[in-house]
Amino acid sequence: MVILGDSARYDLCNYGNYNPDNFLSGKLPGIYNATAGNGVCIPLFKVLMTNKCSNDCRYCVNHGGHKFNRVEFTPNELTSTFLDYYNNRLVEGLFLSSGIPRDADFSMENMVEVARKLRMEHEYNGYIHLKILPGTSYDLLKRAMSLADRVSVNIEAATPDGFEELSTTKTFNNDILRRMKWIQRLMKKDENLAPSGQSTQFIVGATDETDTEILKRANWLQKKLDIKRSYFSPFNSMKNTPLENHSEPHPKRTSRLYQADHLIQSYGFDLDELVFEEDGNMKLDLDPKYSAALSKMEMFPVEINSASYKDLLRVPGIGKISARRIIESRKRNISFKSMEDLKKMGVSIGRAETFVKLKSSYQSTL
Repeated sequence: MVILGDSARYDLCNYGNYNPDNFLSGKLPGIYNATAGNGVCIPLFKVLMTNKCSNDCRYCVNHGGHKFNRVEFTPNELTSTFLDYYNNRLVEGLFLSSGIPRDADFSMENMVEVARKLRMEHEYNGYIHLKILPGTSYDLLKRAMSLADRVSVNIEAATPDGFEELSTTKTFNNDILRRMKWIQRLMKKDENLAPSGQSTQFIVGATDETDTEILKRANWLQKKLDIKRSYFSPFNSMKNTPLENHSEPHPKRTSRLYQADHLIQSYGFDLDELVFEEDGNMKLDLDPKYSAALSKMEMFPVEINSASYKDLLRVPGIGKISARRIIESRKRNISFKSMEDLKKMGVSIGRAETFVKLKSSYQSTL
């Protein structure tokens, strides 16, 4: 249990930034405190069916060439362990993945059997997230979706070339993108299949792929394949892997990617509104929204009492909630005369004052 629970810790799909303190938080292996979008903490049983694997992923400690202790659960064992945790109120959901010792369907069949036992034999109606293994057959993928709340296929890299740098036993277009397309097609046919949708994960810093390439791919996945969310996992150089001597990315890089992706997916920014250095990466010392505003100073300061919702969202320190509050207040003929008025709307006035004016009065200069 300790081995397989710990081995699952680097798969972050759907559970935000990696924090080692989240793991084993209950002092029992495999318990991971995930944070939902509303900030609620959700304890999950996050585990692998097996760490046996024939793939050669260069970043993964479970790659086929590594000689170490290999273990596996049977579906009965894992089902029993999860129910023990669940019935003792230690966890509220299951995140299940696996190594691939033979072929994808062999491993996926065991994972699906766990979900089937929980749903059909034990009447468990809680949350299940199943990792769809690269190369899984269409029929088995559909069965997994019929039992899971959410599914995910880890894309790992933004480009086919980057993917080839990470593994020679999987293919970008066939094993990854084709499965994502199958999931999308099945969800369109039946909304009850994986009703929480699909997500994916990038490994950041394991190749020379730039922030531009990563964000471009994440945006494409959202628009073309209905990927609910892309997650960015910082590459960790691990002993006994081919990339153990590879440098790790700057700690702030994944945070900047999350911020930039949020601007695109939630705030309606276009990719070309963001600022990238000549090497294709974002500045680490400035958050992407602030950096974007500095690059477009000709549009600032915006007049708070007349600016559109879209223009308000371009102002550092103004989020979606505060922008809506400003618009709603203006509909009630309330005008804003001071930064304190904006503060009451939830605006971070320290960040916003350079970029706004009130009643044509400038609040600050850059």
